[in-house]
Order: sequence, then structure tokens, then C-alpha cells
Amino acid sequence: MREALAALEILGIVDVRPGSGTYLRGTASDLLPQTLRWGLLIGEKSTADLLDLRSGLEIYVARLAAARASEPERAVLASTLQRMRGTVGDLKSFAKADADFHAALATAAHNETLVDLLHVVRSLLQVYSDRAVHDAEAAQTAIGEHDAVLAAVEAVNADAAASAMAAHMATASARLAAESGR
Repeated sequence: MREALAALEILGIVDVRPGSGTYLRGTASDLLPQTLRWGLLIGEKSTADLLDLRSGLEIYVARLAAARASEPERAVLASTLQRMRGTVGDLKSFAKADADFHAALATAAHNETLVDLLHVVRSLLQVYSDRAVHDAEAAQTAIGEHDAVLAAVEAVNADAAASAMAAHMATASARLAAESGR
């Protein structure tokens, strides 16, 4: 029991206070993403499996966001897409705007569990994601794909949003897989 508590303390899940007791460091909902992140980091994984998982989650998020996004959330999506357009010449800033678009889309889906899962998967793929768009041509392709997702969300068309995201994830996953193989 002592070893288990020590391990949970190292993972940041509990706080052991001698003479007082053992306490959770956060609520159960706060601990879920951290627990998932540690499980994925410790367990066996392959980039291909993570890309498959991310694609499925992103497609579902796009579907939900199309049905659930508020007008202010649609405006945030449009703003991040505009930032992408403005940063084609600066690929590091472009990658940040791209990540912000996907984060805003996840928020617009109104499902915190999906947001948490995507955060974990994206963080595990971050090494590749930051370098996935190598040139202005790939950036323009990504902008067109994001534009199709946004148009479907604005039209409140869940099927079109899922389809547009599936097309985007196919090209993005191919770029990420190529980067991971380097």
C-alpha cells in the first residue's frame, strides 16, 4: 500500500501529508486527463495508431461542432482560420494557428472528455505536428481543408463537417506519418 501511494504521489495524483493523511490533488475530472496521459506515455504505442485515433476523434468533433457550435464559437474558428492565412510565411506561427483551430473546434463540440482525449493525443504527436507543414503549398492545402470544415460548421451540416475533416485528416496524417518516418 505504501509503494502504491508513493507511486500515486510521484504521478501527481495524491498528496501524502505525514500525520494528516493522503489527499487527491484535484477532482476526478481533473485527474482523468492526467491519468490518460500517463497511461499513453507509459504504454506501447505507435505513431500510426495515434494518427488513427486522432483522425477518428477529430472527425467526430467536427460532426458535433457543426451541430452544437454557438455563433461566438464560429467566430473564433473563423478568426483562427484567418490567422492561418496570415502566417503562411511563418510556419511555426501557422502550426500554432492550426492547433488553435482544432482546439476551438473541440471546444465547440461541447464534450469535455473529447477535448481531454484530443489534448492527450495531440501532445503525444506534437513532435511531428509542429513540423508537419513544410512549405507554403502544404499550408495552402491545409487552409483549404480547414475552410471546408468551417463552411460546414457555419452551415450547421454535421455530415459535411465530418467529411471535410476526414479529408483533412487523411492529408494531415500522411504528412505526420512521413515526418515520423524521417
